[in-house]
Amino acid sequence: MDEVTDATFATDVLSSDVPVIVEFGAPWCRPCKAIEPALTEIAAAAAGRVRLVKLDIDVNLGTPSRYGVLSVPTVILFIGGEARETLAGPQSKSRYERAFAQYISG
Repeated sequence: MDEVTDATFATDVLSSDVPVIVEFGAPWCRPCKAIEPALTEIAAAAAGRVRLVKLDIDVNLGTPSRYGVLSVPTVILFIGGEARETLAGPQSKSRYERAFAQYISG
């Protein structure tokens, strides 16, 4: 999973030609690590139709604040520079799939 920063967020996420799933997390966050396999599987199944990245909230303070991220993990799907779906807290793979299906299904 690629990492983005406050400095690269506009280019890597907001200007992306495909939807981008952003995991807002931190290295110390066990639930963040626990959801990554599910998110990776979702992105792999929709290869070419979605991109998956993560942002470390401990070293990138501006972007989480801008999007109202109050807890980790928070996963936000961005399309065309806009946040379309936000899921706070760890979710099941099926919950992520349901939230993103209309945007990334082939």
